[in-house]
Amino acid sequence: MSNTVWLVLSFIAGVVSVGVAYSYFRWVVKQDPGTERAQRVAGWIRDGARSYLKKLYSALGLLAGGLAIIIAIVFGLQINFGYGLTMAITFIFGSLCSTAAGYMGMTVAVEANVRSATAASKGLNPAFNLAFKAGAVMGLAMVGLALMGMSLVFLITGDANLVLGFSFGASTLALLAKAGGGIYTKTADIAADLVGKVEVGIPEDDPRNPAVVADNVGDNVGDVAGMGADIFDSYVASSVAAMLLGAALLKLSPETRVLYTIFPLILCMLGAIAALIGVQFVQVKEGGKPGTSLNNGTIYTCIIFGVLVIAVVLVMGLDKAVMWATLAGLIVGVIIGFTSDFFTGDDRPPVVETARVSTSGAAINIITGFSYGLISIAPSVVGIAAATLIAYFIADQSAVVNGVYGVGIAAVGMLAISGMIVSSDAYGPIVDNARGIAEMAGMPEDVIEVADVMDAAGNTAKAITKGFAISAAALTVLALFAAYSSEISIAVAEHGLPAIDMTMSLANPMVIAAILLGALTPPLFSALTMLSVTHNAFDMIEEIRRQFHADPGILAGTVEPDYVKCVSLASQNALQSLILPACLAVVLPLVVGFIMGPEALGAFLGGAIITGILFALLMANAGGTWDNAKKYIESGNFGGKGSEAHKAGVVGDTVGDPFKDTAGPSLNTLITVMSLVSSLFAPVIAAFHLFGG
Repeated sequence: MSNTVWLVLSFIAGVVSVGVAYSYFRWVVKQDPGTERAQRVAGWIRDGARSYLKKLYSALGLLAGGLAIIIAIVFGLQINFGYGLTMAITFIFGSLCSTAAGYMGMTVAVEANVRSATAASKGLNPAFNLAFKAGAVMGLAMVGLALMGMSLVFLITGDANLVLGFSFGASTLALLAKAGGGIYTKTADIAADLVGKVEVGIPEDDPRNPAVVADNVGDNVGDVAGMGADIFDSYVASSVAAMLLGAALLKLSPETRVLYTIFPLILCMLGAIAALIGVQFVQVKEGGKPGTSLNNGTIYTCIIFGVLVIAVVLVMGLDKAVMWATLAGLIVGVIIGFTSDFFTGDDRPPVVETARVSTSGAAINIITGFSYGLISIAPSVVGIAAATLIAYFIADQSAVVNGVYGVGIAAVGMLAISGMIVSSDAYGPIVDNARGIAEMAGMPEDVIEVADVMDAAGNTAKAITKGFAISAAALTVLALFAAYSSEISIAVAEHGLPAIDMTMSLANPMVIAAILLGALTPPLFSALTMLSVTHNAFDMIEEIRRQFHADPGILAGTVEPDYVKCVSLASQNALQSLILPACLAVVLPLVVGFIMGPEALGAFLGGAIITGILFALLMANAGGTWDNAKKYIESGNFGGKGSEAHKAGVVGDTVGDPFKDTAGPSLNTLITVMSLVSSLFAPVIAAFHLFGG
């Protein structure tokens, strides 16, 4: 089968995946939207989410346009203006695809939340199935758009570097969408909890709380649109990294080299097929456990994908090293993902222990959850190291490919099943919103109980997805790191530039300095995003207090609070908070590269990768532990709601919110963006730098 046929098949698989996603969307919107009160509450959430995304995408559109002009000029001057223009177009195309993936997920989420709440009145089975199908819209649409975009760019241009431009566009938008959404959602969540639960003692999602609608809006813009763009970024970046490494296999014949260049797209196609089949297995019976059903869907998808990979490699006669590298990435990715389940599951020992010690106060709760977050780093890092070494040494024994290509393929293998992973992740905020709508619409207690069961599983699913995404990003950036070195070497050879030493010797003070600067970047980025949350939450807390003080009828339940004011406040502050993080991600690597040189930039990326992975894992898992410890207490353990343990649990959960939903998941996108911008501008940096070799 020719290379062109494989590219066409990959594109078709993307089209089919988007088509199935659309059919699920049509089915979801046909379901019963519930009572007038429920629809009204859902309308507030839908309008708030659309308003924020309109403002966000308008701002990001201006940013993308500005970056596209810079890319066109830089590459036009370096190579030729036709190439510069093409690179700018692929950048814009990647931005649009990332935006579309996030918007589609958010659109179905705001339609599905009220329908899931209404379905909960009929039992767990119909409510769960509706929420998961809605989540599958996000998962399948994301994979389909990414696969269509990458296949189309390479089919038209035949240049892996132009697919890199597509990936950079997707990653830049993803970083800001995830960080902005994370700041928004945690601003509202923290403000609502601290004033509502702690100060005035009203339940979560109580309609008397002015911030409750903003909190539910945040679930959609942060956990759906933001996370969708985040996984889209990692999915595309891993594929592009492997494609660049495949294109660098210069010892192969041109046709064979193209085959190994597009092999990552073939893997993505097989993963899309596996996800389309796997989502059909996700069902839950009355009295069953939603979390088990979600995990089973992931396991079935992995098995199907593994079988397809083995079959295709054998039929195509490819080097078996790529098969083993793919399976290594897949298996380790699943293991790492389920490690997060152990540390964050609602009935797992770390969560139970964190809940138990909450009887002694918030300080002990926070120390315990943070400690378990630190411990959770170990198995994930060991898994990432194992996947790297296994993939490298297996591929390095091959006469066809090399070790770094094997690492790139392992990253693709880990992310190829993203369609299923994102479907489970998007399920989480949908059922969270469903629970909030049930509370605000005054639905019966048995409906709220069903929603609580689904919500607990959703929290664990989100934790697993975060662990999976961070680990996959780690392998991706390792592959991008190798791709960056390859791009420097190619640029030196093609343009007759002076030789550049990329050994990154620790005896070189420029390398040491760059490592330290790189290591500094992820914690600094985390600080900026979390401080944005605290500053913005303070403003919203003051607004909530003002409303309660101005009109006692709000707490009495006779007057409706001003929800719009809190939604607008969260939206405005979140957008203003993105400027510094954006500059840090895009500008700092270029400054290091152009001033300190290519070798120093490689060292900078190495430092950022190490601390980025560690911080991301810590914050995602610690936050999940605190969150489910609070929920474990609320289910009636250690005194239940209103107890001292519950108050301590609320404080711990509040601390964990920006950990797990703002800074943590944004870090994998940060290190991906920095690696992509470095690889994209590698030829220019190789030609124009002040210091270094």
